[in-house]
Parts: sequence; structure tokens; C-alpha cells
Amino acid sequence: MSTEDFSPVNWESLGIVTLEDIQKELNKCKNQYESLEKDKKMFKDAIESNQNYAKQFQERTEEKKLSFDADKRKIAEKIQKEEEQQKSIQKEQERLRADILRIKEELDHLEKKNEHLRKQTEVSTAVPEKKVVFKGKTEQGAHALSFDVSPRIVYPMEGGTTLITFEEVGVAQKILSMKEHSVQLGECVINVQVKPVRFLVPSYIEMDTQVCPRRILVSSLPSKLPEDKLLDKLEIHFSKTRNGGGEVEEIDMLHDSGTVVVTFVDDSIAKGLTDQQDHKVDIVKNQKHKVKVTPFLNGEISQLHTRHSVCLRTVQLTDIPPIMEQDNLQDHLEIHFQKAANGGGEVESIIYNPMGHTTLAVFVEDSLEDSQSI
Repeated sequence: MSTEDFSPVNWESLGIVTLEDIQKELNKCKNQYESLEKDKKMFKDAIESNQNYAKQFQERTEEKKLSFDADKRKIAEKIQKEEEQQKSIQKEQERLRADILRIKEELDHLEKKNEHLRKQTEVSTAVPEKKVVFKGKTEQGAHALSFDVSPRIVYPMEGGTTLITFEEVGVAQKILSMKEHSVQLGECVINVQVKPVRFLVPSYIEMDTQVCPRRILVSSLPSKLPEDKLLDKLEIHFSKTRNGGGEVEEIDMLHDSGTVVVTFVDDSIAKGLTDQQDHKVDIVKNQKHKVKVTPFLNGEISQLHTRHSVCLRTVQLTDIPPIMEQDNLQDHLEIHFQKAANGGGEVESIIYNPMGHTTLAVFVEDSLEDSQSI
């Protein structure tokens, strides 16, 4: 408290002039002071009480916070467990959906297979007849269930090359071992290279077949009738509804098998014709010929394994310049490779393709085992 607080009081200005008045004023101030002290103590007690309440509130807040954090952790753990369970359930649902999808695909595959087998049973006895004869050979095991396909390979020849097939395998191999040959052509000599003929051929084939609803295969046809006339007669016969036919879209001859494929516009015609199988067709006037009608199968290769094959009796000559006419040059080459002095032997077939020309050589099944000819 500064000294200014105790400055002399001008009692006269306050209307106090006697000692008794001063004493009364002092008592009054004393009472005010005591009242202020009481208020001060009351406020102090109130502050302490509030501080106690605040402390208790803080403690209770801390307890609640700890309890809340514990509850929060428990809830988080519970949520995590539920999320893990939900993920596990989702994985199980996905696995079940995958199993259902797989089973559906298997069922679809089985249904398609059953449908395919059902169609195959319709064709089991309805195949074109082929004349066969027993040659005295027998097979055992899996070979008894197989069938042979005669190879027919179309081989592109480059210009300036020659293919020679010898009658004996040993001659061809001897020619190959020499690799290069000098050939006398009149007054000049040319050097030609000798290479083996290699193919990539099928070793194992699997095919999926299905009956074509718009085509039929006609067999047992007469052999002496011209092709165009035969096709006309067949088209007329199978286009008539009284013969069980319908509008013909296309008719083709399969020369390799001697059969005819008839394609109809409507896909409901072929089934009725193949059910009957035997049909009598007016081929010559007032003379009917019995033909056989079987389903036409569409085939698709499902598995194909190939292997490398070498022609044992055929060799290829390269680097042949066009120094004379094609026939003369081919004759000179044949004469040269027929001579034993040149390492050659009897020539079964030969073809020369001049420079700048392209041709296709056709290889068919050889009568000798494990070899082919042109």
C-alpha cells in the first residue's frame, strides 16, 4: 500500500467536525472493513471450494477419459474382429461363387458333349460305304483303334531347283553324302548343291465333329457319267419336295472321295434325307440309280502334334542356272544322276523348276516303308 493511501483526511469536507463524529465514522469504516474481510473470506472459501470442485471434476474427467479410451479400444477390437469375419465371409462367398461358376461351366460342357454325342449317335451307322479287303496284317493294343491317313503334301519349289526321287534309298543317301555335284551340260559344267527334303508332318490329330444341318453327303455314285451331268441330275432330284428335298444352295463334287456335297437353303431338309439314307435318282432316262445319303460332318482340329520328316528317296538340287531349255536341262540332270559312276542310280521321277518360275510339287504316300515320293 503506498503512502498516498494514508494522506490526511479533510474531515470538514466530509461534514465531520467533532471527535464523536470522527469516532462514529471510524466505527463505520471499521464495520465496512470487517464486512469486506468477511466477504474476502467468503470469496476465498468459494475459490477454494471451486478449486476443489475443479480438481474433483478433473479427476473424474481423467477417469472418464481412461474409461472412454478403454471402451474405444474394445469397440475398435470388436469392429476389427467383425471386419475380419466379414472378409472371411466374403472370401467364402467368392469361393462358393467360383465353385458355382465352375460347376455351371462343367454342366454346360457336359451338356454340349452330350449333345455332340447324341448327334454322333445319329451318324454312327450313316457313313459312306467303302470297299475294304483284309491283307493278312493284324494289330494289337491302341493301334487296333487307330486309322491311317494317306499323306498328300504340297511342297513349294523355288526357282532354279530340281527334285529327284530314286528307286532305292541307298542311292539317294549316297547322293546326299556328296553334297556338291559337277554336272556336264554339253560343253560347260555346272556345280549344284544337294539337300535333303524335309517336311513338318502331323504325328497325332484329334478332331471334334458335328453334323451340319444344311448339308448332306451323297455316295455310291455312277462312275461313267460326266461330272456336270451327274451334278445336274442330283440337284434336280434333291430340289424336289416330293423326294424329301428343298431349295439347293450349292452342290460340289469331292474328287478325292468320289462323293457329292449338297447344301440346302433351309436347315430342316438334310435330317429327313439322311434318315432315309437310300435314294433312287433318275440318272439316265427311265433308269434309276440307288445312291446313299449320309450326314455331312463339320470337323475342327482339337489337338495337333507334328514331327519332322525327311524324304529318304528324294533329294533336292539347288543353284541350277538357266543355261538351256527346261526339258533339255532336266534330261541332262536325269542322265547324270542315273550313272553309277556319278554315285547315282535308277531315277523314278524328276522335276526341274527354272529360275524365275514357281511350281508346287505334290508328295504322296510311298510304297516303301518310311519314305515318300513325288
